[in-house]
Amino acid sequence: MVSDRFARLGVPVIDTDVIARELVQPGQAALNDIVNQFGEGILDESGHLDRGRMRERVFSDAAQKQRLEAILHPAIGQQVRERINALEADYCILVVPLLVESGKYRWADRVLVVDVDEQTQVERVMARDSSTKMQAEAILKAQASRDQRLAVADDVIFNQGSLEELDQAILGLHERYRGLARQRYSAPG
Repeated sequence: MVSDRFARLGVPVIDTDVIARELVQPGQAALNDIVNQFGEGILDESGHLDRGRMRERVFSDAAQKQRLEAILHPAIGQQVRERINALEADYCILVVPLLVESGKYRWADRVLVVDVDEQTQVERVMARDSSTKMQAEAILKAQASRDQRLAVADDVIFNQGSLEELDQAILGLHERYRGLARQRYSAPG
């Protein structure tokens, strides 16, 4: 994952998917709100959110997706702000897989899009979620298109080459981002 490679360079990474997973652990308020909205049937036998079952529901019904987002997005946003405010670093990487769809985080200084061709996207979703090709395509169809993501990008990493090429691209961006951060914080006013 690209964010892991930035982390190896000492860059703090705040991942909204990780935060979302933390917020839906048993005993967390967000999970209780989700159960109140969607019923006990979205839990597995151990009381954890059944992510597969939840994914099926929200990707097949836009209204249910909106209900879930209304619970999670404000809580995720609050956690992001708290974690950023606690940092002492030149810059951080904020991982927001659904940046375009959410319309949130417009305050971010730059948008880095990690891009791959559409076939690779489908293959990676299938591998990540253990889903069928049809399920992966439905998930991707519910998200912003490749063109929409690229339209908001300040920077793009095309992630289909070798790991060496990826590392070189990341190292170049790391130096650029550090320079931009220093300019920002040393500017008068």
